[in-house]
Amino acid sequence: MARRGENIYKRKDGRWEGRYKSGFYSNGKTKYASVYGKSYTEVKTLLAGKKDELIKAITPCCLTVNELFDLWLNDRCACSKESTVANYRMKIEKHILPLLGGVRYKDLTTIILNGFVSQKMSEGLSAKYVYDIAVLLKSICKYADRHYNCGNKAEYMDMPKKEKLPEKALLSHTEREKLIRFLMTNCSLKYVGILLSASTGMRIGEVCGLKWSDIDLEKRIITVKRTVQRISDKSGGTATRIVVTSPKSKSSVREIPIPDAIFAILLKLAGKSDAYILSDSTEPLEPRALQYRFKALLKSLNTTCVTFHSLRHSFATTCIEIGVDIKTLSELLGHSSVEITLNRYVHSSLKRKAECMRMFSASFAA
Repeated sequence: MARRGENIYKRKDGRWEGRYKSGFYSNGKTKYASVYGKSYTEVKTLLAGKKDELIKAITPCCLTVNELFDLWLNDRCACSKESTVANYRMKIEKHILPLLGGVRYKDLTTIILNGFVSQKMSEGLSAKYVYDIAVLLKSICKYADRHYNCGNKAEYMDMPKKEKLPEKALLSHTEREKLIRFLMTNCSLKYVGILLSASTGMRIGEVCGLKWSDIDLEKRIITVKRTVQRISDKSGGTATRIVVTSPKSKSSVREIPIPDAIFAILLKLAGKSDAYILSDSTEPLEPRALQYRFKALLKSLNTTCVTFHSLRHSFATTCIEIGVDIKTLSELLGHSSVEITLNRYVHSSLKRKAECMRMFSASFAA
């Protein structure tokens, strides 16, 4: 079985085999070669030597964008989360390589790069998404300049302007009350994940990653320390797999006081410490299953169809409405800055705006 993150396997004949990328075919597809040894350690050492040989043999002026991204991605694997690398690979293989993969880096120009960005915008992708793709292009150009002294071809590249995202569709106040009332009176392991997100603002992957050992019923604290994600497998193809990893960022590892309203429910449902809460087993429930469960519940309650992530937005908006300070809310949500909380998760309703204008009008009469 292969070690995670490495292409090293034990063969049926007892030997170990390690595969590595040895180059590219004329159509841009990757060539592979193998090394063999009597042990995992021996093969790992041989692979490291082959990779060093390939890098030394590279003539910088002849590198293609495809080859550079392959080197850059291999470098990023050492310091990035597996899910992050999978996301990079998907964007690179789906959007960048089909158009620029065969172009030699020395032939890249600002005009070509700006044309690429314009084409992606014309395909109907959001400015935010194209911006993220362009950031990858900038990163590879900086990598080429830093490691091979090829110059930064993206230094004057135009970045798409990120438009303000529309506010996320939320349940109305009445619909949210209806949902919470149902969850409080019918809560079981089937629905506790929805209740937890609605009452704490946890992300869907964080809820799926919760174990009973993460809940201190004595101190009434939930510790968020892992997340469950479905990522593309290996080379960014259609195959996917579930991974359990650390949360989105360092700020996402946090402690959340258990709301009094759901403490009794958690106390009643408490299971074995090593079991995931939502699955009641040592294997987590995948986020997609929880999304389907949430969608089916909304349909049965005859409410607006919103995404699971809207629960997090509703939690943030409700906290602001009842007077929770923005710093505390930001930490509860696991954000790295209060700006993220304000710009993405706090929604102002027409009712709230009218209330503010009434307060302003009252100041005229004073």
